[in-house]
Amino acid sequence: MAEIGFYHLTRTEVADALAPLLARTLTLAKRATVRCGSAARLAALDRALWLNPHHKWLPHGTTDARFQPIFLTLEDTRPNGADFLFLLDGTDTADIAGCARIFDLFDGRDTAQVTAARDRWRQRKAAGHVLTYWRQTEKGWEKAEG
Repeated sequence: MAEIGFYHLTRTEVADALAPLLARTLTLAKRATVRCGSAARLAALDRALWLNPHHKWLPHGTTDARFQPIFLTLEDTRPNGADFLFLLDGTDTADIAGCARIFDLFDGRDTAQVTAARDRWRQRKAAGHVLTYWRQTEKGWEKAEG
């Protein structure tokens, strides 16, 4: 069973929340695939990761996946052989079995995303996956019982 973390964003934009998670992924010598919900999100995230002044350089790309430690995509694949899968914008995946960890980031200011995340939580719990719930606070991420 996969370890799936639900990350409830309430204080920052997706790119700002994602950057430190990706930095930690690289520190652990893991690869990441980031699945975006739209071409606009993918382009904005690509720009934000290159220009983010708060974090060290995050090597990533949208082409030649095999060479990318962080691969941004719209597809439900992990062509860079990623251990970690990041789901944004309410995207879901059928490719759970091959993931060491899945990070499901959702915008707490968007009612539709919150509702969809609750549905994904119920489905994953019923399937027997190990779930954790993280919420943003003033001090950072706080793990909540769920």
